[in-house]
Formats: sequence, C-alpha cells, structure tokens
Amino acid sequence: MPITHLLLASNSPRRRQLLTELGLPYEIRLKEVDEEFPPHLQRAAVAEFLAARKAAAYREELAENEVILTADTIVCLDEDVLNKPADAAEAVQMLTRLQGRTHDVFTGVCLLTGDGRQVVFSDQTRVTFRPLSLAEIEFYVKRYQPLDKAGAYGAQDWIGMVGVTRLEGSYFNVMGLPVHRVWAELEQLLGDDFASLLGKK
Repeated sequence: MPITHLLLASNSPRRRQLLTELGLPYEIRLKEVDEEFPPHLQRAAVAEFLAARKAAAYREELAENEVILTADTIVCLDEDVLNKPADAAEAVQMLTRLQGRTHDVFTGVCLLTGDGRQVVFSDQTRVTFRPLSLAEIEFYVKRYQPLDKAGAYGAQDWIGMVGVTRLEGSYFNVMGLPVHRVWAELEQLLGDDFASLLGKK
C-alpha cells in the first residue's frame, strides 16, 4: 500500500509553517509524550532520542498508508542542554548565558511509517549572539514570552534580528525543522511513494 498521508506530531506553529511552505500536505496528530532523556546522552543524541520517543508513542496506531514526522529542538551551550524555560526568570537567565557567545542548535527528526520503516536524523546550526544588555533581554522576554522555545528564544523573533550576528548552518533548523533534510529523507525513505504523498496537494 503506498504512503499517501503525512502526519505531523507537533504543537509548534513554526514547524507547521515550515512544513506548509515546503509544499507537503499533512495532518496534525497530537498526544502528550514524556520529554525526559537519559543523563548520559549529549547534544545531537538528545534531540534524536526525543524525536524517536515521540514517534514511538504513535507506532501502534499508524495506518499502513501513513508516515508520521516528530521532531525535537534543543539548544546546547557547551555540554549543557537548555530546554524550554519554566518561567520568565529562567528565560532571562538562559539568555544571559547565551549573550556574547556561540552555541549549537540541534533538531532531531524521526520519520516512522505505518509498515514499520523508520529513520532518525538530526541537523546542527551554530548561532552567535552579540553581547546583549539585561534591559534588552528583559524587554524581549516580557514582550515575546518565549517560554515555548528551547533556549528561550526564537531566531525569527525580535531578538534574532537585533542579537544574532552569525549563523552557520540551516536557519530553518533553528526555527525547529531542517526542511532540506526532511525533504531529502522523506524522498529516500518513501521512494516511489513520495510522488503519491506530493500528489495529495
């Protein structure tokens, strides 16, 4: 049976926007999944583990003609993983650590088909912030409320425009989905079925 339905398991409006602009028809399917990870994992391995864990939660309910996409984006400052801040104070703390430094953004992606095929991959982008004042950081956190973002910032937001001085790698990866890799990996995973998926548009 050909794969004709792409499912996106994400609440992220950025991922939905990017997948829409990529031209891939998709449906949303959501459930709560634990985002804890083993403490021995580091950097890209964390993002890939979480993406695969999210996909595993849907394994038993996928139809044979479906493929689901799950993703997880993390910010790493050296070996520390900066997840979504719990509150505004933690967001300010995270951004204070990032200012004037270069950090890494990893997005892990898992593609899982209803017939059991799976691919897990990640993409890395290095992001450099200029030194930001506490007033700038507090303004951003108060106005943009970045509590749903890893590292407490969105590169597409005000802070990206005024604070990011250098970006090495995919900008879209920092937004939450390395769309160039998603396209290529879907095409390779699905083979002739990729045309069926595109044909739904």
